[in-house]
Amino acid sequence: MAITPFKVEVAEHILQDLRERLDRTRWPDEIAGSGWDYGSNLDYIKELVEYWRTTFDWRSQERLINSFSHFKTDIEGLGVHFIHEKGKGPNPMPLVITHGWPGTFFEMHRIIPLLTDPSSYGGDAKDSFDVVVPSMPGYGFSDKTVEPGVDVSAVAGMWAKLMVEDLGYQRFAAQGGDWGGAVTSKLAFSYPQNVIGIHSTFVYPRLTPYMGPGSRGLSEAEEAHLKQWNDWTASEGGYGHIQGTKPQTLSYGLNDSPAGLAAWIVEKYRTWSDCGGDVESRFSKDILLTTATIYWVTQTINSSTRFYYENRRKPWNMAKGEGSDVPCAIAVFPYEINGPPREWAERFHNVQRWTVMPSGGHFAALEEPARLVEDIRDFFRVLR
Repeated sequence: MAITPFKVEVAEHILQDLRERLDRTRWPDEIAGSGWDYGSNLDYIKELVEYWRTTFDWRSQERLINSFSHFKTDIEGLGVHFIHEKGKGPNPMPLVITHGWPGTFFEMHRIIPLLTDPSSYGGDAKDSFDVVVPSMPGYGFSDKTVEPGVDVSAVAGMWAKLMVEDLGYQRFAAQGGDWGGAVTSKLAFSYPQNVIGIHSTFVYPRLTPYMGPGSRGLSEAEEAHLKQWNDWTASEGGYGHIQGTKPQTLSYGLNDSPAGLAAWIVEKYRTWSDCGGDVESRFSKDILLTTATIYWVTQTINSSTRFYYENRRKPWNMAKGEGSDVPCAIAVFPYEINGPPREWAERFHNVQRWTVMPSGGHFAALEEPARLVEDIRDFFRVLR
């Protein structure tokens, strides 16, 4: 189908049902004084749900969301939602930005204006971008997947079609974190003729370089990284294991209980960010609940977590001599869940810029929008 304008308009009866379900929340027990040790803290989730039920203004957030230009198009038989904001400068560079889980397109709302209109925020108009922020299949206002197999490679192919065939950008830049970082890497590997360069805040841990005969041995930093990742997976990776093995089972609870959905999502914003244990030092209740509400009203928690299942079954292992020549920049935020050394990323990417940030975590576009945008501008400036 042709590209058509799209507006986010959630029916009132859906919001009323949400409020009624919040009213009827059946709370679990909790060991006294355990804080967040066992997962989402009961007192905080009660506080958040009460705010969601009585104070949170979805219509206000909906107006913020609709202040951007939204569209839908059909790619590979699926309706894909995306934001497309044109740059205000002499020669804007096309840039596709991909979110991850438990994020949505909304995660980028703070960086879009800085990228499209730099001169209004103390920057140079020559650094402007035409910004495209799609919702991955099964996320937000894109269609849910109906066939198995929609993985990182499939999404990268959809984005290439969106940028080249639908929007007419024969050459474009790409940026992402979390699953978006994996999609961005795959764009560089599979569509080098179209990709100017990539910028990522996340080195996809399932992208495994060739380590057979003739390969360079592991450095001490690489060995330490692999141990760190294994330790993190053991202590914090339970969510990924269940989402990668039995997402359907999980969905019956999360798709039926908004309190359960919020607890599942918000715990990640606290654990994966540079918040010092106080999630609201980085994300307001409105930010957290806008994200949770997008998942709730679209009923996409199941289809979004299914992405873990699809990718778990398709490991990304490099062959001998395989790698990408596309220029690559990595921004390393200190509280990111995966922090390999530069030499690890250089095994498969053409790393031309490596920026160690002083603060921030997994949700860089929300936590450190100015620092992230500055790094994106600086990297792509030399590729224009």
